[in-house]
Amino acid sequence: MPAIIEDNKYVELTYQVIDKKTGSVLTQVEFPVGYVHGANEVLSPAVSAELKGKAVGDIIEVPIDCNELYGPRDESLVVTDYIENVPEEYREVGTTITMENAKGETKSFLVTRKDDKTLTIDGNNPLCGREVIFRLEIIEVRDATDEEIEAGGKLDEGPNLEGSLRKLH
Repeated sequence: MPAIIEDNKYVELTYQVIDKKTGSVLTQVEFPVGYVHGANEVLSPAVSAELKGKAVGDIIEVPIDCNELYGPRDESLVVTDYIENVPEEYREVGTTITMENAKGETKSFLVTRKDDKTLTIDGNNPLCGREVIFRLEIIEVRDATDEEIEAGGKLDEGPNLEGSLRKLH
């Protein structure tokens, strides 16, 4: 009988984030993401609940209203400035710029538009205001080792993809 996802199982999966309205893939992972079910908060509770009881080869789709996660778009977080006021390394569309306010709090802005004279950055989450489908395919399910349970995932992890998951959820 195939192993099913439950607490303290090591799970590897791939995922895509699909725009519900257009059907286009907004984000997908190149390498499988590994985690220990129930041992960490990599995935949102709604996604974890859907994964419980599933097995290798299962594909689940979880609709997510990003308005609930991130709130409505805040147009005050969209800033356009003259391009010469922006350091050269930040002048490409798609670049993330981390800024700090007077209190020392940081916020990430994404360069969203550029022309000959101006550059526009947006501090809203890129999924803000969208309804998406989080589509996950389960690649591996097995008993986690004590060390993996402690760490919440594989110990010899390659690229750290946790950051991208947190941004999505």
